[in-house]
Amino acid sequence: MQRILCTFLLWSLSLCACSTNVSPADTVPQIATETTPSSPTLATATTQAFSDSPALPIPRFSRTLETPHIDQPPDGEITTPASTFEGCGYQWAYKDLPELSSSLQQSIQGLQPEAQANAFAFGEDCVRADGSATFTAMETDFNITLQVDDVYNESDLGGWTVKVMRVIESIPLDQIVGPRPGRVTIVFQSGDDEQNVIFYIDRYRKLPTNLSNLQIFAALKRP
Repeated sequence: MQRILCTFLLWSLSLCACSTNVSPADTVPQIATETTPSSPTLATATTQAFSDSPALPIPRFSRTLETPHIDQPPDGEITTPASTFEGCGYQWAYKDLPELSSSLQQSIQGLQPEAQANAFAFGEDCVRADGSATFTAMETDFNITLQVDDVYNESDLGGWTVKVMRVIESIPLDQIVGPRPGRVTIVFQSGDDEQNVIFYIDRYRKLPTNLSNLQIFAALKRP
């Protein structure tokens, strides 16, 4: 009995010694969670960035406008006075220039016998109550009709345009009426096909001198 008791005591002491020698490293580690301060969201940061920036002015766009020519009435039959001044009403009007038309016709037919040409003054009539009127010219306009092989050959049409403008620009200034450059209308015909170009003389004068005939026609045809 005494021997059994001693054996039990030795076994108990051994167990106690083993339990006290277990190191913390032998235990199962737990994952530590660390609470970090919440960072601002993207929307919050963006709002803060814009709120801290100085206010920018709203952009304003501007453009330079050219004073356009006053368009002619399409049919020349406007009868309603546009305005009244000193007892008369103003309305658009045309006036034939027979002498200039005759000399222009001869010059243009020198380029092409079948061609037709005429010139006229465009301006305003001051119409009085008794029906009498006083005409004031604003510009001298020109109409030319030419026969061509192909109305779609714009290089050829540009060449004809240059020839016509040489004739018009050779007209003596004392035969030109009105203070501003006039309008030129050139009609190209080939059978039933037709194409025209309409431009003001000052637009032609502003073209670069190194343009080809095709480029000239394209530039004048462009609105």
